Amino acid sequence: MGLKFRGGLIGLRNIGSGVEVVQSKQNDPEQQQQQDASGKELDPIVDTTDAAAPSTHSVEGKKELQFGVQAAEATLQVWSKNHLITAYIFMWLINFINAFTSGVAGTLTTYAVSEFSMHSLVSTTSILAGLIPGLTKLAFAKFIDNFGRPQGFMLAVGVMTLGLIMLAACNNVETYCAAAVFYYTGYSWIDFSITIFIADTSKLRNRAFSIAYVSSPWLITTWVYGLACDRITADGGIGWRWGYGTLAIVVPIICAPLWALFYFNQRKAIKMGLVHTKPHDRGVLQNIVFYGREFDIIGILLAAVGFGLFLLSFSLYAYQTDQWRSSLIICFFVFGGLLIITFVLWERFLAPVTFVPWSLIKNRTVFFTYTMVASLYTAWYLWDNYFYSFCIVVFNLSVTNATYMGNVYTIGSVFWALLFGLFIRYNGRIKWPAVYFGVPMTILGVGLMIHFRQPNVNVGYVVMCLIFIAFGGGTLVICEQMTVMAVSKHEDIPAVIAMEGMVANMGQAIGSTVAAAMWTGIFPEKLAQYLPADAQSSLTEIYGSIDVQSSYPIGSATRTGIMNAYGATQKLMLITAACLYTITWASTFMWESINVKEIKQFSGTIMW
Repeated sequence: MGLKFRGGLIGLRNIGSGVEVVQSKQNDPEQQQQQDASGKELDPIVDTTDAAAPSTHSVEGKKELQFGVQAAEATLQVWSKNHLITAYIFMWLINFINAFTSGVAGTLTTYAVSEFSMHSLVSTTSILAGLIPGLTKLAFAKFIDNFGRPQGFMLAVGVMTLGLIMLAACNNVETYCAAAVFYYTGYSWIDFSITIFIADTSKLRNRAFSIAYVSSPWLITTWVYGLACDRITADGGIGWRWGYGTLAIVVPIICAPLWALFYFNQRKAIKMGLVHTKPHDRGVLQNIVFYGREFDIIGILLAAVGFGLFLLSFSLYAYQTDQWRSSLIICFFVFGGLLIITFVLWERFLAPVTFVPWSLIKNRTVFFTYTMVASLYTAWYLWDNYFYSFCIVVFNLSVTNATYMGNVYTIGSVFWALLFGLFIRYNGRIKWPAVYFGVPMTILGVGLMIHFRQPNVNVGYVVMCLIFIAFGGGTLVICEQMTVMAVSKHEDIPAVIAMEGMVANMGQAIGSTVAAAMWTGIFPEKLAQYLPADAQSSLTEIYGSIDVQSSYPIGSATRTGIMNAYGATQKLMLITAACLYTITWASTFMWESINVKEIKQFSGTIMW
């Protein structure tokens, strides 16, 4: 897994009349009775242009907002302090089970695809599991903006649970990839919902620490899920299928109380008369057309299919007899590229409601935050995708110790993020910690790994490098969200955070694509170069399975050849990643110098 804690939401467009939100109980009872008695379906759109309606923040009343947004703001007026404290406790518990689930799922992926003799498709799974959640996060954000936070959270939990069930039941790598997409989509939506709730209920100066707080379960689960994976995959263990099946039962149970709190307080706000809906005359078909336009379904499909085909061509070409000359790969590459171009033209000239909130991206800090995020996550997934396999095969670590190794970053980044969150609370600065500490520490760690992540090198040196990267990442993962929130209006925060999440997921997909292309193109050649003559006939079997790779004894000529092939391949991946980090660094220099302590907050019940 990569940089662990981040969320995202979607932008808003001006649309017709809808819902009036008022901040007092002095409503017109006759008007309410007329609306209630109309019997018409209620339109989840908000009209805040009524001059009589008091403003809840500096920009309310200047544009029409959607039902979910205004319902969330109305709900802030009825949240009690005890309910907020309880919600933050449940968010911590949800992130605990999600962190545990993420660790287990990420580890079991290697064994599941190896069972299908497709170990090298680890990156392909990562491509799809990064691309689809990133694109659908924008649609999900529009869903909760239209229908409400509780409904969106329930949908997210349902999608994640469905993905876990599919993972447990799949019988081939294709089904496994589809199931992983559902799982990671639901996971990202839950993470997104929590991030936005934090943005709604905390002051900006305290928000960094709040985000780090709900991510702190990673400090515990890191030591737990490795043992769980060891038991699951051991001889006589329950196996990876039942590992996923157990999680499918636990996740909805843990998430249910927070959903109940969301739903209870939203209903309370509506019953108190803080939200009034106006009826519309649309039928079922008209509703389908209306929401299809609002969610820009055409744009989502063009982007998902286009980027999916284009990126997969780079990871699947090695499995074709003719490789790049294969008609399938040529079709993927050409049609994927054409669909991407069509997507851009659609968004620019034809889309009635744009998929991408272009107006918000014009802000200099927002734009260069996105370039920072894109390069950061691309580089991360480029060198990290096969690191677990490296620990098993080259360092000869157990499953437990390999997961510990892979989570040095997690422990360090979450710990550092807590400290950095406190720093922001009292100092208020975001730009310069990223420029002078976050990115340089990341580059230092990855640069040193070029030398140290090789066979016959003490594993302690790699741990040192990961600690450097962790402290840098713990800084940057907070900065990437705080910068876009600090320069945005409150109602635009969902939009900029959604784009940040989408860019991060796209970075994951691109990084995984490059990693898969390098792995499938370089690793077999290095195996052919380093394997002894008597093992050349087993090259395909060795290439396709981590279990086969690790089955040869340490010190044998075959195991040594495999280790050397790993080292040579991953060295090139690390060099490529280090070069990409220069874009990350340059982007941070372009941010505005922001002091979050000086930014005025919106009204409503907040945690702190």
